[in-house]
Amino acid sequence: MFQKIIKYLFKDFYIFTAAYSNNVFPDPLSKEEEDECVKKAKLGDQEARNKLIEHNLRLVAHIVKRFDVKDVDTDDLISIGTIGLIKGIDTYKNNKKTKITTYAARCIQNEILMYFRSQKKIGPTVSLNDAIGHDKEGNEINLIDVIKDKDVDLFLELDLKNNIKI
Repeated sequence: MFQKIIKYLFKDFYIFTAAYSNNVFPDPLSKEEEDECVKKAKLGDQEARNKLIEHNLRLVAHIVKRFDVKDVDTDDLISIGTIGLIKGIDTYKNNKKTKITTYAARCIQNEILMYFRSQKKIGPTVSLNDAIGHDKEGNEINLIDVIKDKDVDLFLELDLKNNIKI
């Protein structure tokens, strides 16, 4: 999944950096301009596609505001939402009489939710040197101190397991 994110992000990276680096998003397109760009993008016009992406970045920022998560940086969510926007614009079909912004908003939201689901499966990263408490004298107790065995050197065991080829 990470490779897909990188692929989509760098494919249209210049669009994202141009609009987001100044903290000023371009104004949304008018209905007529949007319809014209959708038609051209469906015919393969990259400039029209890029214009749709660029002028809908404000929508990404608006949707990201709904996700008030302390563990994830807002810039990361905007990047992930931008990937959803790109997917939405690339897969949009106007035969259902749905506006492209409505369709893209759903794609942005789904991309962000997929990211949260994938992170839930991974779980938090724990280091053996993380402090898990204090002893009576006020010294930090690390996870490695608790699981340490006097007969076995844990670091050598872990190094051995990492170096064994299956």
